[in-house]
Amino acid sequence: MSTEASTAAAITTAWRAESARLVGALTRMTRDVDLAEDLAQDALVAALEQWPVTGVPANPAAWLMTTAKRRGVDQFRRAETLRRKVEGLALALPGAEEGRVPDLDDQVDHIEDDVLRLMFLTCHPSLSPESRAALTLRLVGGLTTSEIARGFLSTESAMAQRISRAKKSLAEARADFDIPTGPERDQRLDDVMAVIYLVFNEGYSAAAGEDWLRPGLATEAIRLSRMLSGLTPHEPEVLGLQALLEIQASRLPARVDEDGAAVLLEAQDRSRWDHELVRRGLSALAEGRALAAQGKPVGKYFLQASIAAEHARARRAEDTDWAQIAALYDVLANAAPGPVVEVNRAVAHGRAHGPAAGLAVLDALRGDELGSSPLLPSVRGDLLERAARHAEAADAFAEAATRSRNAAERAVLERRAEENSARRSSSG
Repeated sequence: MSTEASTAAAITTAWRAESARLVGALTRMTRDVDLAEDLAQDALVAALEQWPVTGVPANPAAWLMTTAKRRGVDQFRRAETLRRKVEGLALALPGAEEGRVPDLDDQVDHIEDDVLRLMFLTCHPSLSPESRAALTLRLVGGLTTSEIARGFLSTESAMAQRISRAKKSLAEARADFDIPTGPERDQRLDDVMAVIYLVFNEGYSAAAGEDWLRPGLATEAIRLSRMLSGLTPHEPEVLGLQALLEIQASRLPARVDEDGAAVLLEAQDRSRWDHELVRRGLSALAEGRALAAQGKPVGKYFLQASIAAEHARARRAEDTDWAQIAALYDVLANAAPGPVVEVNRAVAHGRAHGPAAGLAVLDALRGDELGSSPLLPSVRGDLLERAARHAEAADAFAEAATRSRNAAERAVLERRAEENSARRSSSG
């Protein structure tokens, strides 16, 4: 690799690793998330200009933080109407009492708390879930607007407007950068986890477009979940989220074949699973279980991770302990009831106790509870197929295919509809 290429790679790596810390620290100091991001971007531009000439510094994080803070001081000093902010910012830095701009090389302080604060800020209740996801990827994940737009099948201009509106909403809501306490903190932590899970799901099984997977989003969600676990190490539910994402993501290499076609769980080549991700996921789950044994509460992510772990432990699809999975889904249905849980519970009961048991769970659902999602008819089709009711299965898969907005998923559903239609014809 050339010196220019290695420097560019070092800048990209440093930015992806440090951008959340930069923006978090600068937001704490300026109380202005838009200004904080501008200052962080200024530091990135400075790195792009200087590092190819001077070389990559020994401590890239400290260099970026130093540059961003100094530019913040300079900007405040130039703005007469913000003189008080100059004083407040300067007093927050060592050396202010001597009336000089301090050397900030070792001033990467309050970092972890700042990142956690930033996560809570980007998941403020004044924002919609979609805006929370975009802003979290931008400020905490360090992704560019174009990367986020590609991940969510949006145009760059539309995504830029969404992110800009989200920042404006935070300013209008006078969102506090401090970490909330009590019930508000618990609710906001749930919101943070929900955003990370939303990002992962969009990467793991894309809702629309040509591609079945968007690995970049799934990878970013795992990174955010690991970061959140590191910032809140005594929360078993956060560890459960990390475990769930690690274990689910381990299947990504086997979820498509050589032609890019989707491969369902039971047909996957498990030797292609990423067993290091499985190991990390099971380790996080074990940590969460140890905390739960001490009386710490667990919730839907921990329970879903426990279900995913059962699949991960089965060396072959036929070794899966479906009775245990069905029992875990029964617990999950009580802890976090909802139509998606019920559909998945139907799958588990269908495998554990026969297709009639799964169909009984589905029959208890209203047909409109999942809106236009293909999930309900596709699962019904699978259970009907297992019950050898091929005519009904073909109709269910055909309906699911018309509902799907993802080309790869639609192809699988159409193929299964055709297969069941052929079986219906041959048996007739």
